[in-house]
Amino acid sequence: MTTATKPEKKKNPVRLTGAQIIMECLLEQGVDLIFGYPGGQIMPLYDALYDYTKDGRIRHILTAHEQGATHAADGYARATGKVGVCFATSGPGATNTVTGIATANLDSSPIVVVTGQVPNSSIGRDAFQEVDIIGITLPITKHSYALRRVEDIAPAVREAFRIAASGRPGAVLIDVPKNLFTETAEYNPEKPLGKYETPHFREDKILRLAELINRAERPVIHAGGGVRISDASEELSELAHKADIPVATTLMCLGSFPRTDPLSLGIMGMHGMREANLAVQNSDLLITIGARFSDRVTGDARGYAKKSQVVHIDIDRAEIDKNVLTDFRLVGDVKDVLTALLPHIKESKRTAWREQISSWHRPDPDSSKFTPKTIIDTIRAACDEETIVATDVGQHQMWTAQYWPFTKPCKLITSGGMGTMGFGMGAAIGAAFGRPGTETILITGDGSFRMNLNELITARIQELPILVFVIRNGTLGMVRQWQKLFWERRYSATDLPDVLDYEKLAESFGLTGYRVDSADGLREAIAAARGTGRAAVICCDVFIDENVWPIVPPGDTIDNQRMEE
Repeated sequence: MTTATKPEKKKNPVRLTGAQIIMECLLEQGVDLIFGYPGGQIMPLYDALYDYTKDGRIRHILTAHEQGATHAADGYARATGKVGVCFATSGPGATNTVTGIATANLDSSPIVVVTGQVPNSSIGRDAFQEVDIIGITLPITKHSYALRRVEDIAPAVREAFRIAASGRPGAVLIDVPKNLFTETAEYNPEKPLGKYETPHFREDKILRLAELINRAERPVIHAGGGVRISDASEELSELAHKADIPVATTLMCLGSFPRTDPLSLGIMGMHGMREANLAVQNSDLLITIGARFSDRVTGDARGYAKKSQVVHIDIDRAEIDKNVLTDFRLVGDVKDVLTALLPHIKESKRTAWREQISSWHRPDPDSSKFTPKTIIDTIRAACDEETIVATDVGQHQMWTAQYWPFTKPCKLITSGGMGTMGFGMGAAIGAAFGRPGTETILITGDGSFRMNLNELITARIQELPILVFVIRNGTLGMVRQWQKLFWERRYSATDLPDVLDYEKLAESFGLTGYRVDSADGLREAIAAARGTGRAAVICCDVFIDENVWPIVPPGDTIDNQRMEE
């Protein structure tokens, strides 16, 4: 005889303030870390937060700037796969999160940003620090909530986490008028909502895709960030090896297919490897997995993969046929699709195709000088494959992508779609909190570093031993490179006068700084910096005209690369 299980009784609801409801809902979601910056309209939420930080249930990290807090939430999300959380007040506090929100959303990073707002009675009256943050961020969020009733707080917070993490992840904003933080409503604890179901795909489409792959003579896999997000690295590797298919990756996918694998072609696109671009352009089947055909990948889309049948596998239906028209499309979660596909893939050897691709490879020139490659190689040799590498945006970012042989996913934390200078320091802080005990470093340029050096104080206060490597060339390097190659060397507003003493700057934060111009000096600085147990700034001097090669001229096709001046 089976005894029926009694339904679980809900606890009697308690009456809490809106601020307390937010905090309790965050605990429901497993949140134990928040990045943020207080202010007038969000002060009641910070007052409630006091009790949760005092007893250790939640930790709050005060950053130097709201943009740094948003980037930190983003970096935390990318390093852990969890939803990052950020608080900011109304007006300038909210607008300071905008770049961070756009950066996270475009790169499919799940964050929830809670902003304070003027009271309901003041909305629309140009009250002090009132701004329509919903209107401002609507195009750059996955979803937004403009709350007007305290009873709506708990459902909104719960649904925000579900939306941020489901399908193609992204940024969600919750804007809360000040009066709702202090008004009360009934609260009943609930378990987190499960993610939304992923799109279903038909078995006959899987069989058709397998037939295309098995029949192809010159296939190439174009792997994007969706592989990392879906945790499908193993499935991608199995597909590539079973079918003997070379793999070119986007910036967001680096590490999800090991760069050390013989089938790895490295990154593709504007600054991609020559063999990767030529393989795509000469393939007869391009299997695009979890990528969105960014213009930095395709170049002139009208001339992209014209010899190929183009397959597109993606969870986001809106990306299908948006930038590149495809011959076969399958909407679904990458891991689910590859898992269903693998049993139907034949063991193959495509030796002739791989040999042709290998013939297109051009080795990097050896150099005894202190070049960007020397710097990246030296840093890499001092680290292990678990090291998390954050970057800012510019030449240093591309050198890192080209020369660092990432072998595991979620080890490169970088801004792809937005190309956000100033992203790196906040993101490194978030990643360091997300993966305690794992070394986190930041590789940046002197232009980007000026945009985020204020967050050194956060690293110092929180005792985060982040090593910051500044590749200093005294210019806005990528802009100067374009001016040199495409604007007749008219160097307008790109020089960065050498007025910054990196050693003294670091010392002013209670940290150590180093300036090096050789590989030996760099190795010594790394060892010394690690010995301090704190963050450090290591400035690496390089020649102003060190450029990123190869480069596809803007508006050209990706097989028309310039390899040198």
